[in-house]
This record gives sequence, structure tokens and C-alpha cells, in this order.
Amino acid sequence: MPPKFLSRVPTLAVPAAWGAVAVAYRMTCPLAHDDALGARLVSSAVMCAVVTGLVLHVRRRLQRELRRARRIADAAQSVLLPPPPPRVDGLAVAAVHLSADRGARIGGDLYEVVATEHGVRAVIGDVRGHGLGAVRTVAAVLGSFREAAHDEAELAGVLRRLERAMARHLRERAHGEPDPAGAASDGPAGEEFVTVLLLEILPDGEVWALNCGHPWPHVLTGARAEPLARADPLPPLGPFPLPADLATVPCGRLLPGDALVLHTDGVEEARDAEGRFFPLRDVLTEAAREHPLTPQSVRRTVLAALLRHTTGPPKDDVALLVLRNERPSRRARPGARGTARPAAVDLHPTDHLQFPA
Repeated sequence: MPPKFLSRVPTLAVPAAWGAVAVAYRMTCPLAHDDALGARLVSSAVMCAVVTGLVLHVRRRLQRELRRARRIADAAQSVLLPPPPPRVDGLAVAAVHLSADRGARIGGDLYEVVATEHGVRAVIGDVRGHGLGAVRTVAAVLGSFREAAHDEAELAGVLRRLERAMARHLRERAHGEPDPAGAASDGPAGEEFVTVLLLEILPDGEVWALNCGHPWPHVLTGARAEPLARADPLPPLGPFPLPADLATVPCGRLLPGDALVLHTDGVEEARDAEGRFFPLRDVLTEAAREHPLTPQSVRRTVLAALLRHTTGPPKDDVALLVLRNERPSRRARPGARGTARPAAVDLHPTDHLQFPA
């Protein structure tokens, strides 16, 4: 017999057994041919038992398949978007991801934080659309970042690698390579893009950034929540090439005890029943007043407030990545990287960073 048929024998055994019971009763039992009311009631009870057995068998099989699918989804998420370690080179870390697709564990948002010889590097991004159709783009960007973060000495080099990875992904889509599991994208390859924010945190707390169309993160310092930078972002990856000169944005210093909150636009654009946007900055200010301030407490406060605001699951994918500096205090080292970057500025609550036009 073919192996495929043999693998289905255990699955067909129970329905076949119940069918055999029904046929045997119909062929051999006198009550099955008796028109009396009592005999008909017995026959109906037997048939109901057979049908109930078949329904319960199908239900148990569907539950097994659902559990198997969830295990596969969990395994895929653990590879593609694993939870970050609780500490990365002196930074405490917490993250959360919510998919807008019901039943999906992964979607169109991405994040990662790694310790490298060049400093701690973090990425957060948002693919156009959400759900399974965006998973391949997430895989392409994250795979490139995980290599480039260690290989490239400058943050601009990391972004160039992400740009090339995104270009390769779009070429493959344009050539008609099918998506796994029949996952459909939200549009043609020429309309696909991903917003990306790259951060680099040096040992003395200096923060540098490259932003491709992504919301700027907030820094929690003292009892305030302020945008990390006010520079104009670069275009998202995908539709247009990046400029030849990628100027890394200085974002001051992340002092011991301060926290950075990176997020996707699914957070700040979440609406309530009356169409009002989620007050992210107010919620982060509330989180900054908590003692002790931890990445887990910030994540918990923002997530609880977001779910109250939307009164249910979000309409778009949501990702949060919280980094808190728990390194011992140290003085800045001028020219630590041997580059002509401007001096860093401490991120005190009263500081307002100014950048050249």
C-alpha cells in the first residue's frame, strides 16, 4: 500500500468503526426493521449515539490540529521574533508584540536588540500591512540586521545592508516567488515598504540613530517622557533609494536610570470608540513616575492603557521595545569612536536638543 494511505489508517479507524456499528445494527438487529414506536425510539437512539461518536471524534481531531498549528506558530515566532533577553550589556530590556490578525502570533512589526563590539544596537520596524502577508518582509529585514549589526563598524553601514536586503526581497516578489502557506501580501511589490529605526547605544550612554520613516522613540528621565530626537527622518525602505550621505543623528546620552521606549505607529495611532488617538506621551509620563521604573513596568502600563483605550484587540500590529540603562555611572569619553561626531548631551528633563537644519 502507498505510505500516504497507511498514514491515514489510524485516522479512518474510528469513523469506520462507528459506521460498522450502524451497518451491523441495521442489518442484524430485528428492532431496526420493526415499525413499532418503541423500536423506532431504540433505533433513533442508536443512530444518535453513532452520530455523536463521529462528531466527538472529528472535534477531538480538530482540537489536535489546532494545538499542532499553535505549536508551529510558537516555534516560528521563537525563531523569527524571539523575546529579547532581560539584559543586554548593562541595559534591561522588555518587549511585546500584538498582531492585528486574529489567531496570528506574528505580523508586520519587528524588533531586535543585540550587544556588539560597536555598542548595543537595536532596530524596530513596521512593514506595510500586517499579518502573514508581511512575515517574509520581517524575516528579510531581521535576518539582515542580525548579521550587519555585528559586521558593520558604522550604523550607516547597517542601514545600507538593510536597504539591500529589502531590495532583494522586492525583486524576488516581483519575479513571482510564491509566499509560504499561500500568504497574500497587501499589494504589489512596488508598493511594499518598511519603516525602520536603528539605534546605537555606546558604553558611556551616547545614543545615535538613523530613522527611515519611523516614529521617534521617547526617553523616560526623571518624571518626564520626551521625544528622543526631532530630526526629519529618511524615507522608508523600499519605494525610493536612500541618499548617498547617511548622517547619523546624535541623540544625547542615556543616563543610568533613564529608559528608551521604542514603538510602532500601531501604538500612537490606536483609536477609541470615538476616534480619539491613544495618548502615548501622557501614558509614558505616568509610567516614568513609577518607582521602581523597570522595562517590565513600562510595558505593563502602556499595554494596559492601550487595551483599555481600544476596548479590545488593536486594529493594527503593535510592538514595544523598552531599554533602561542600568550601567554604573561613568563620564563620557570624548571621541570614543575615533570619529568626528559632535559631543553628546545629557538627557536631563530640562534639556531640549537642537539639531542643525
